[in-house]
Amino acid sequence: MRIGTDTSKFPGASEHGAHWTLDKIHSLGLDGAFFRSLFALSPTLDPGEIFEISAHAASLGLYLEVGTAKVNPFATPEAPEIRALGDGDYLLGLEKIIRACAAAGITELWTATANYQFKIKGLYACDRFRTDVWWADQLAATAKVLAKLGPLLRDLGCHLNIETHEEITSFEVVRLVEEAGPDAFGITFDTANVLVRGEDPIAAAHRVAPYTRQSHVRDVALAFTDDGIGRFLAPCGQGVIDWPALLAPLLEHAPDATLSIEGIVRSRAEMPLFVDDPVWQAAHPDLTVTELAEVYRLTRSYADRAHLDLLRRPTGADEELAFITDSVAHLRTVLKELTCPTPS
Repeated sequence: MRIGTDTSKFPGASEHGAHWTLDKIHSLGLDGAFFRSLFALSPTLDPGEIFEISAHAASLGLYLEVGTAKVNPFATPEAPEIRALGDGDYLLGLEKIIRACAAAGITELWTATANYQFKIKGLYACDRFRTDVWWADQLAATAKVLAKLGPLLRDLGCHLNIETHEEITSFEVVRLVEEAGPDAFGITFDTANVLVRGEDPIAAAHRVAPYTRQSHVRDVALAFTDDGIGRFLAPCGQGVIDWPALLAPLLEHAPDATLSIEGIVRSRAEMPLFVDDPVWQAAHPDLTVTELAEVYRLTRSYADRAHLDLLRRPTGADEELAFITDSVAHLRTVLKELTCPTPS
């Protein structure tokens, strides 16, 4: 499995651009790059610029993956640039991005369903808990958008891979992909986000593995807080995730899927699990007692390392780069042990 990085969290990427970022990633010995937006390859979506970046990645032997835009219609007001691209038609803007990616040979495309407002505290930071439109209605509307995009994706030979983002459960992502069709849709497995929804990351890996084509990979630190349980990001191998157990189903079902380290920017991205809140509990109809109990067990297992002041302090560029390189080193060690076990 090839290991690269999410460039949106890569130090220097936003300042220096895609060409520099690919060179830097290659110099560090990584295998590829995920750009969250096609605008990161070309601010004007110039076909020549996009093709040049794609060709440069290929010349360096790097995989290249690109994000499109959110597919939940109730999240689209937060992406006015996509609507503008479609001359007022958001779906048309999304289709233009997909076509531009395909024209440059980029066929594994990321998407997600909603957003997280870090400046807001409480349940309503997460779109799952909106009261103006219930989450079930957001999922139904998302499914309709996927159905409209399916024919185009099939014609172009692309996969649109829905992330296990902070607001959506792995159960729900699997259902969306199965309904829309795995021939055009897949999953971007974010290993840290499933814990925000109270899921056991190993059980989630087994659920999503048959449809996983991309990933956002990072470990998790857990701590009991006044809100319930706090999830913080940690480099792979320095948190609570059992990486051999998590990677095993991916190797079995999705050996060609990429592992893109999603790092940190200025903080460890604390997100609360309001596990004692009846509203939070009612909003997770698929969640089992067994998986939630595993989240509690993992939180207790991290207790000796759970110093909230340290977990909540700001991070700097050196630590943010080390987050990526340390994660890559750990994953390569685990993958080597899984694929080339030492003879007994």
